[in-house]
Amino acid sequence: MADRPKPFSSEWITAPPPAPTAPHLFSDRVRAIITRIARPLPGDRTLSVWMLLILVIGSLLMAGPPGQAHLNELAAIDQNATPAPVIDWGEQEAASDAASISTDSLAVTDDEASVAPIISTPPDLQLDLGQAPEQPALTPDGLLPEYRILTYYGFPGNENMGILGEHDMQRVLELLRAQAAEYEAADPSRPVMIAFEVIASVAQPEPQTDGSFLLDTPSELLDQYAEFTAANDILLFLDVQVGRRTVEAEIEGIRPWLELPHVHLAIDPEFAMEEGQIPGDHIGQIDATDIAFAQRWLVDLTTEMGIPPKVLIVHQFHYTMIDNKDQVEPMAGVQLVIDADGFGPPATKTEAYAVMIGQMPIEYHGVKLFYKQDVPLMTAEEILDLEPVPDLVIYQ
Repeated sequence: MADRPKPFSSEWITAPPPAPTAPHLFSDRVRAIITRIARPLPGDRTLSVWMLLILVIGSLLMAGPPGQAHLNELAAIDQNATPAPVIDWGEQEAASDAASISTDSLAVTDDEASVAPIISTPPDLQLDLGQAPEQPALTPDGLLPEYRILTYYGFPGNENMGILGEHDMQRVLELLRAQAAEYEAADPSRPVMIAFEVIASVAQPEPQTDGSFLLDTPSELLDQYAEFTAANDILLFLDVQVGRRTVEAEIEGIRPWLELPHVHLAIDPEFAMEEGQIPGDHIGQIDATDIAFAQRWLVDLTTEMGIPPKVLIVHQFHYTMIDNKDQVEPMAGVQLVIDADGFGPPATKTEAYAVMIGQMPIEYHGVKLFYKQDVPLMTAEEILDLEPVPDLVIYQ
């Protein structure tokens, strides 16, 4: 493990996932015994006979139940993937007030199973840390770039999944306002718009009843957060973790809340699994076409409902998480933010931001900070020194 790059460094972010190791018919010990037996045998023909007999007898002795042999050798697991949290809702009603969600899964070929796929366009490793040229806003009536958005991320009631779950809503709001004041002091020219970011579908290590590897946050809980954020004139982002569903199904499932003017969307490709993959064992991915679909869906929604443009956040901490990223483009009527995710010390986070955002700026730029894992935690001044300057800052 000593020669593996440090997680979330530029080398780790751009390194292809390890290729699966070809399985051996026998263990190292059995192969060594065969070699010792065969070494003194005279002649190729005699040796071949002995080898055939040994192979036949060994196969009968070593074979387990059909389909069970050597499963451990065939599993290629990315050790840097985040473990999927286990959420227990207790007794729940079979139906939900939310729209029904399809369990269609993404297709995957046999040779792609058990490893994170490699994007078709490798990243450019020549870092250009200069400020990205400013472009005229495609959506002039959107929140960005007039405001800087600051969010607190997590799952209600679960202190292990982010700051939002460590306190009740009122206390989270007080802490969020205090954090926002630091950014307004560091950059008085740009007001801060604060937001809660609530995980709306939580990745699980087990398939669940619908095979999606997800548990949906109860609609009553989403209603509580939607009402609280509206009453306090702040934004609400709903974060979907996709699992074995499609991006389309995930968005349709939270449509009742996205119809509200202050509710926006975040997509977490880390847990978007293909067939044969399990959240927490693999780093997931979505394609540029998924992002384009989400953009178009949000534009159509706001046009239909006559509400302000939406902000779409897409999280990323490894280059495989957005396949065909070079094809992702801004779209009029919706504002796209790529968030440089992942934890680490300031030097690592700065390097990761340069790779995720600086090398390929698309429209707006975000960065996520971790109160518990980032040691030391970057200050507001340090965050605003990043180039390009973040338009979105998330705290988990």
